[in-house]
Amino acid sequence: MRKQIVENAAYEVATQVRAVEDSIDFALAEIAELQARMMRANAVAATGFGTIHPALQKVAAAVATLVDTRGAIVDCHAALAEAKGKVPGLRTVAIGDEECPPASAQANLRVVA
Repeated sequence: MRKQIVENAAYEVATQVRAVEDSIDFALAEIAELQARMMRANAVAATGFGTIHPALQKVAAAVATLVDTRGAIVDCHAALAEAKGKVPGLRTVAIGDEECPPASAQANLRVVA
C-alpha cells in the first residue's frame, strides 16, 4: 500500500515536471513569434530603427530569463532523477523504456519567418 502511494506521488511529480518543461518550450516559441511580429509591424509602419528597440530589448530580456528558467527546470529534473534512486521502491520504477513519463502536452508550433 505505501509503495503504491509513493509510486503514484513520484509519477505525479514526474508528469508535472514534463508539463512544466513543455510549457516553457511553448512560451519560448510564442516569444519568438512575438519578436517576429514586432519586427514586421515596425517594417510595415516604416518607422525608424530605434523606434522598436526599447521594446525589443525587453522581449530579449524576457527570452534570456526564460532560457535561464528552462535550465533550472532541466537541473531540477536531473536532481529528481537522482533522488529517485534514494527512495526505496522507486529505484526500479520506470515507464516503459523511458525513465520519465511521455510528454502529455503538445504544442502546435509554427515556423516563424
